[in-house]
Amino acid sequence: MTTINIVLVTFIGLAGGLAVGSGFVAFLSVLGIIPRLMQLTKTMKMIRFYEWAVIMGAVLGGMCTLWNPIFVFTPSLLIPIGLAAGVFVGMLAAALTEVLNVLPILAKRIGIDGQIVILLMAIVFGKIFGSLYQWMYFVNK
Repeated sequence: MTTINIVLVTFIGLAGGLAVGSGFVAFLSVLGIIPRLMQLTKTMKMIRFYEWAVIMGAVLGGMCTLWNPIFVFTPSLLIPIGLAAGVFVGMLAAALTEVLNVLPILAKRIGIDGQIVILLMAIVFGKIFGSLYQWMYFVNK
């Protein structure tokens, strides 16, 4: 690899990392996702755990991306890990939609103002059926 290629790859990597990091910080601070999550779960006293969880998640995620490790887990250990990941994604999506007031705006736009429960059920069942389809079609092959 020539010096120009190394400098170019380094510049592109740093620029991409800065863009993703800026988006992550904006997501967490401007939208107030973590404070709202603490307020909903009534865990304001555990703010240091939230901070360290975000920091360690970013650092370990970056390390796993760069080093590409291979983990070997038993199925009995994968079940709680999968459940925890699903709970995390669900709570993050719920906090994001609540902060941005996405559902009331969407309900108003599609003309079902008084029936947000129908919209919520459509989202829930869409997620369930999509996950089942992905699991049965792609995972069990």
